[in-house]
Amino acid sequence: MTTKALRFGLIGTGRIGQVHAASIAASPDAVLAWVADPYIDGARSTAARFGGTATEDVEAVIASGDVDALLVASPTPTHVDLIARAVDAGLAVLCEKPIDLDIARVEALRPRVAASGVPVAIGFNRRFDPAFASARARVAAGEIGELEQLAIISRDPSAPPADYVGISGGIFRDMTIHDFDMARFFLPEIVEVTAIGSTVFDEGARAHGDFDTAITILRAASGATVSITNSRHSAVGYDQRIEAFGANGMLQVANAGTSLVSFSGAAAVEARPPYQEFFLERYAAAYAAELGEFIKLVRGEASSSPTFDDGRAALILADAAQRSAVERTVVAVDLG
Repeated sequence: MTTKALRFGLIGTGRIGQVHAASIAASPDAVLAWVADPYIDGARSTAARFGGTATEDVEAVIASGDVDALLVASPTPTHVDLIARAVDAGLAVLCEKPIDLDIARVEALRPRVAASGVPVAIGFNRRFDPAFASARARVAAGEIGELEQLAIISRDPSAPPADYVGISGGIFRDMTIHDFDMARFFLPEIVEVTAIGSTVFDEGARAHGDFDTAITILRAASGATVSITNSRHSAVGYDQRIEAFGANGMLQVANAGTSLVSFSGAAAVEARPPYQEFFLERYAAAYAAELGEFIKLVRGEASSSPTFDDGRAALILADAAQRSAVERTVVAVDLG
C-alpha cells in the first residue's frame, strides 16, 4: 500500500523558509503545494525551485483545499495568528520557534490548540541532530547513571544585525530558547532559573538593551543542574557542544568540523580547520529528521515532534532568564 505524500503550504520564504522548502522537496513523503509570502518575488522564486503555487495571500493557501499542513517560517509576530487559523481549518502545523514573544498570547492560544485535536509541532530542530539525539537516548537508557549535570555550549559565529536584535525579543527568547528546549529534552521538569547577561562587544545589543553574552543555570526537580553558555560571536565557527555527566560516567558531543584532516609540523601539532560556519551546515540532517517526525505526527504514527507545550515551556524559561539577568535574582518556574 502506498502512503500519500503530505501536501505542505509553506508560509515565509526567508532563510529558514528556504531550508524547509528544500527539506520538503527532498522528502519522498512530502510535496510543496503552496508557497506564500507578502514578498511575492520570494514566493515565486521558491516555488520555481522547489514546486508549488506562489501567492501573497495566506488565506488562499488555507482555503485552497490543496494542503494537509502548514509549515510556518514567517516572522515571529505572525505565528500565533497563523497557528490559530490553521487549527480552525483543521490543518496540521509545524511552526518555527518561538511561538510568540509574549507568553500571554501563547497562553491564550493554548486551549484552542488543545481543543482542536489538530497536530501542532514547534521547530526545535536540535532534538533531531543525530549526535544530540544519541546522547539523550543513552542518558535515558541509564548508561551514565542518573543525570546530575548537563552542560550546553552554544555560540554563534557573529552577532546579528542591530535592526534584527531590536525585534528579536532578546538573546534569551531568540537564541537561548533552543538551548532551553535542549535542556528540557534531557530534563523536562525545570523548576528554577538563574541567568547572568553582559554586553561585551556588540553595539547592536547595547543599543537595544540586550546582551551579547550570557550564562544560565537551570535546576531540575530531581536536583540536577544545567549550565548554558551563550555568546553572539565565536572566532572558531559555530560552537555547539553538550556534556552529560552522571555517577557512572559522562557523554560528550563535540563540534562538527569542516574537515577531518589535521596538520602536524614544527609550528603546530594536530592543527585542524575551523568548525562548521553556521546552523545551515551544522543542522542540515536535523531539519530533514524534524520534517520526517512531523509527517509521522500528522499520519497518527508515533512521533517525537516537540509540541505546542514544549514551545510554551521554552518561552517561560526564556522569560525567567530575562527577568533573572535584569533583576539579578533567582526565578522559580512552573511549567505545568
